[in-house]
Amino acid sequence: MTNGTVAAPTPAAPAALPGLTAAVREVLRLPTRDTVTDSQARGADCVWCGRGALNAETAVDLGERHDEPGTGWFPRACLKCTADRAHKGLFAHTPACEQCVDEAVLCPVGRTLYRLVREGRRA
Repeated sequence: MTNGTVAAPTPAAPAALPGLTAAVREVLRLPTRDTVTDSQARGADCVWCGRGALNAETAVDLGERHDEPGTGWFPRACLKCTADRAHKGLFAHTPACEQCVDEAVLCPVGRTLYRLVREGRRA
């Protein structure tokens, strides 16, 4: 800038969650398409609690889903619900996972769940 000031950075939308694999989604226990509203299916409302007004800063993109051939839906969740599900998922996943029992930092599912818990607690 000409007067020596620096422009404030534009906040970027959060990147898609790397590591949100089918195994992680299974632990999070996403609902099926027929049990959610249209708003939840298109990602406008949290897929678990139903609260709306999700945006790029307040939502976790859970990835496109195809429960039936030819139908797609785009679940997203609020940070609080995602952290809650990930926390419960850690307790379910860790004791049954040989990698988590041996060295948890090497388990991609456990690491992703732990990161989701931490990100949700910051909100």
